[in-house]
Amino acid sequence: MIEKHYRSLVKAVSWRATGTVDTIIISFLVTGKIKLAVSIGFIELFTKICLYYLHERFWEKIPFGRMKPEEYSI
Repeated sequence: MIEKHYRSLVKAVSWRATGTVDTIIISFLVTGKIKLAVSIGFIELFTKICLYYLHERFWEKIPFGRMKPEEYSI
């Protein structure tokens, strides 16, 4: 099966939402400043969504580790 572009985009957004919360928490623990931590988190959110989407689309084109489905006949 081939993934549609919108599926890759939705996966990217859901994964990055999780990652952004993690980044905000870590940034807050390092800086002690919630405003700075949220700023870092939101910048990271958008850059990594784009990177993940491009990464997914790149891997969609590579046959490495895939098998063609067997055809069945009755």
